[in-house]
Amino acid sequence: MTSTCKSLHVVAAVILDENDNVLIARRPLDKHMGGLWEFPGGKVEQGEAVTDALCRELDEELGIQPTSWEPLIQVNHSYPDKTVLLDVWTVTSFTGEAYGREGQPVQWVSREELVNFEFPEANKPIIEAALVGVSRQDRSSRRSQG
Repeated sequence: MTSTCKSLHVVAAVILDENDNVLIARRPLDKHMGGLWEFPGGKVEQGEAVTDALCRELDEELGIQPTSWEPLIQVNHSYPDKTVLLDVWTVTSFTGEAYGREGQPVQWVSREELVNFEFPEANKPIIEAALVGVSRQDRSSRRSQG
């Protein structure tokens, strides 16, 4: 049997505010896994650097421009119709005011509150990593490598 499963490379962000809260967004109902919460991000385009995709997606979705970030975790997850590599980054500094630029609800929540929201299965390791992640204050001295 041959596999026609497509493979996607997706960038996602655990965005921290000055109080160490995490920004989450609700997926549109008409999209795959619609209605579930997620960490903002999107597809990495062919030939695009992952950090460029991170900055582009957060600007497109939230109207923010990351200024400090670092890798958090990579998650491989298989759905019946596709395989996804989630390349997840912690964003500890940004310019702009985050809002649902595509009309999606967004919410700042404490790390501990993440377990109270329904996320896609592929996001479970991200939640675990976010719960034990270093705080924004501990990471504030690190800057992006544009």
